[in-house]
Amino acid sequence: MIAKTPTPPYYAVIFTSIRTNIDDGYAITADAMVALAQQQQPGFLGAESARNDIGITVSYWSDLDSIKQWKSNTDHLLAQRLGREKWYKSFKTRIAKVERDYEF
Repeated sequence: MIAKTPTPPYYAVIFTSIRTNIDDGYAITADAMVALAQQQQPGFLGAESARNDIGITVSYWSDLDSIKQWKSNTDHLLAQRLGREKWYKSFKTRIAKVERDYEF
């Protein structure tokens, strides 16, 4: 599903990853992180995700402080640790300011 976002500006966190073959709890944890952000993290606007050989998740945020707070959320820190230990061969995170958007 395409995330509903407000009129720019807002921020995008772009998380690109290559997975290991270990799936032990990955999907459950990924879904739980989006649900947690939706329910408890001020400034969270939505997320979009796709996976083939390379996975990409883009989450949208109202401001940089909200992103910083989410990065230090206790449950999210645990998911990050599990990602490094079990689920990802490699990943990269980019943060960008969205100045314009278009839709069809």
